[in-house]
Amino acid sequence: MALVGIGLSHDEIARRLVVSPLTAKTHVSRTMVKLGARDRAQHVVLAYESGLVPPGWPG
Repeated sequence: MALVGIGLSHDEIARRLVVSPLTAKTHVSRTMVKLGARDRAQHVVLAYESGLVPPGWPG
């Protein structure tokens, strides 16, 4: 969620976590469902509101 919060794509998340892009996409999708986020933009907002990604955090 934090990596989505800083604006990384599925490919970028996959490289950081050393997993396949499909695995990264699956994990992002599942967190979106669990949080009730309709899209990545809302997912980012939830990451900031929860305090998981503080404003100005470089990632």
